[in-house]
Amino acid sequence: MKFILGQKIGMSQLFNKEGKLVPVTLVSAGPCYILQKKTKEKDGYSALQVGFVRIEKKNKIKKTMKGKEYKHIKENRIESGDDIKVGDEVSVSVFEEGDKVKVSGISKGKGFQGGVKRHGFHGRNKTHGVKHEQRTIGSTGRRFPQHVQKGRKMPGRMGYERISVKNLKIEKIDKENNILILRGAVPGHRGTLLEIRA
Repeated sequence: MKFILGQKIGMSQLFNKEGKLVPVTLVSAGPCYILQKKTKEKDGYSALQVGFVRIEKKNKIKKTMKGKEYKHIKENRIESGDDIKVGDEVSVSVFEEGDKVKVSGISKGKGFQGGVKRHGFHGRNKTHGVKHEQRTIGSTGRRFPQHVQKGRKMPGRMGYERISVKNLKIEKIDKENNILILRGAVPGHRGTLLEIRA
C-alpha cells in the first residue's frame, strides 16, 4: 500500500542527478499507523483507516487504537490487503526515489476576490471614458431571460478547496527524518495536511 499522510514543511530547490536546478517541496510524512481495516464482506468496500500525529491531550481525541490518540485520520481504498494488519506502521520507506505520486490537500484561502483575480477576466479599458471601472466584471445579464443565469462567473470566495496534483516525482527520501522531497509545488500553506499516494 503506497499511501501516507504528511505535513507540508515548505519549498526549496536542489540540483538533481542531471545537474539541473529544480524546485522541490519538503513534506514531513509519517510515521502513520493502521487504525482500522474495512472489508467487502463486513463494510461493503475494502479500505484502510490511517492515523497520523499522535496527541496526548484528552480533549482532542478523534480515534483510539490501543490507547493511542491521533490528530489526523484518513481512509484509503485498497483492492486487497491480506498482509496488512491493524497497528502496522507506514513510513516513507514504502516509496522509492523516482516514483510518481498524487498529492491531495486543501489550497490556500484567498478570501473574497473579484472576477479579474478569481476567473482571469481582463477588465475594461483604461481610456475612452472608463473611470474607476478597470477591474469590474461588466454586464451580468441578457435581454432574455431577464435574470442572471446559474453558473455565471462572478466575484466570490476563492481558494480553500481540495486540490489534487498528479505525477509529482519523488526526488529524494530522507528515511531517518521521515521527509519526502517532491519535485514541484503542492497545495496549501506550511503545515497543511497532505495525502500522498502512488
